[in-house]
Amino acid sequence: MNAKDVMVRDVITVKPGDSVVEAAQLLVKNDISALPVVDDEGWVVGIISEADLMRREEIGTENRRPWWVEAMTPATTLANEFAKSHGKRVAELMSQHVVSASEDTPLAEIAALLERNRIKRVPIIKDGKLVGIVSRANIMQALASSKREPDAGQQGESDRAIRSEILARLAEQRWTDFGSRNVIVTAGVVHLWGLVGSPEERRALTSLAESVSGVIGVVDEMIPAY
Repeated sequence: MNAKDVMVRDVITVKPGDSVVEAAQLLVKNDISALPVVDDEGWVVGIISEADLMRREEIGTENRRPWWVEAMTPATTLANEFAKSHGKRVAELMSQHVVSASEDTPLAEIAALLERNRIKRVPIIKDGKLVGIVSRANIMQALASSKREPDAGQQGESDRAIRSEILARLAEQRWTDFGSRNVIVTAGVVHLWGLVGSPEERRALTSLAESVSGVIGVVDEMIPAY
């Protein structure tokens, strides 16, 4: 599944010359966390988010430091913070570094971008222009509506093949030494038993087994050693 399969195409945007108050009103009205900034030709030139509007002098939330801390703070940091708290136009607050993706970017890469950059939405760009946006909510919707149906060639997958796949995946993991004696598969149901060292390992082992095609259930018979 790619970005184009889940993205919102009717994207709410602002322009660099729009006021900060207008941007804030759009965020609140539409219950969104960020707005792409586009110029008159539709080119993406930035993005403005809730975080950019948190420190504002109108509501008394601008940064206030003791004079001695401010004296040691780099001038570029102070200038940036002043623009964030006093700027009246979107161009003065927006981030010009836009984390974006293309229509054909796999959802796995979109999720990685969101996680790595600690952001909530990724603009989808085609030829430099905005064509959509993918948010964390869109990925959750895709997950909620997904139906896991095995391919025709996997319909008759045997318990032995399922067990072999689980063991192969286990062998690739450095976080566990769970052995072959601890995995039994009967009629598509995986039984996991034996000692595990932590709650996290227990959950991960269950998830690993559930992710194998042909598995219809996992029975947790593991014994905690923690």
